[in-house]
Amino acid sequence: MSARTLQVAILAFDDVEALDLAGPYEVFTTASRMHQRDAAGTAPPFEVQCVARTRAPVRMRAGLQVLPDRSFDDPLAADVLIVPGGVVDAAMACGATRDWIARASLEARITASVCTGAFLLAASGVLQAGESVTTHWEDIDDLRRRFPALDVREGVRWVDQGRIVTSAGITAGIDMSLHLVARLAGEPLALRTARQMDFAWTRTPP
Repeated sequence: MSARTLQVAILAFDDVEALDLAGPYEVFTTASRMHQRDAAGTAPPFEVQCVARTRAPVRMRAGLQVLPDRSFDDPLAADVLIVPGGVVDAAMACGATRDWIARASLEARITASVCTGAFLLAASGVLQAGESVTTHWEDIDDLRRRFPALDVREGVRWVDQGRIVTSAGITAGIDMSLHLVARLAGEPLALRTARQMDFAWTRTPP
């Protein structure tokens, strides 16, 4: 486990899929809560913040609103960057969003995407030619068409390339986040977190 609290930044944007954002948020915050429950008085392994272009409320795809903790202009050295999916066309077209993803990814130890968040990683130049990636099954063909230089894999829940990790749909994003907890803070904490969430963690992507 890291000797310091790791900063997890989750991107928020209009039309983000609610559970693509909330799933990883729940995993990392629950992991910190379980760690501190079992080791009272110690620092949490993760601190999670939502980051958006501004601090104005972000309206998710189904209408739920979230108030970001930080804006792109606020300093934040993220150890883990999570880019969720949803309807990503406007976010992909936003130069400020693409630039922030690229900058944050350069500083991050791990950059990960959920579902169509992979499109944002590709559009931001985070994913390079030949790198393996996955996304929601419904968007596989579109990802291949838009970014033909990528090795787009289907039928897997997540793809871990070390610094870049991508996942398929909503529950796959939770699986991936638990996988990241295991990588960064140990498998026992990931198992404890999954148990607390009453979530059947798929520990190895098929």
